[in-house]
Amino acid sequence: MNIQEYWNAVLSQNKTKLRSFFAPNAVIRWHCTNECFSVENFLTANCEYPEKWDGTFQELHQTGNLIVCALNVYSTTADLSFYVTSFIRLQNEKIISIDEYWSDDSPAPEWRQEKNLSAPIR
Repeated sequence: MNIQEYWNAVLSQNKTKLRSFFAPNAVIRWHCTNECFSVENFLTANCEYPEKWDGTFQELHQTGNLIVCALNVYSTTADLSFYVTSFIRLQNEKIISIDEYWSDDSPAPEWRQEKNLSAPIR
């Protein structure tokens, strides 16, 4: 499976192409919002989202049937930006499960900024 093609389909909200990456009974879990999706419901959630998206890979690793990737995903039509970490499990080159963690791209809380506890990563 080509993970970059998968993410291109996610970001372009290409339902037909995206469906081709999944085994029929795959499960997709978005842990930060406590949601578990079937393939069809995931396709609806992703492809009917009202914004348009783009993104860049931060990290990509594969070991056996597990792909771990981190991306910065951002809207091209609104002021939205997220970091996403995905754990994608494959069987016969098809996705059988995804465990995903989405975090908004926002500044550190004011109390930490006031204490000057950290430095910017970039």
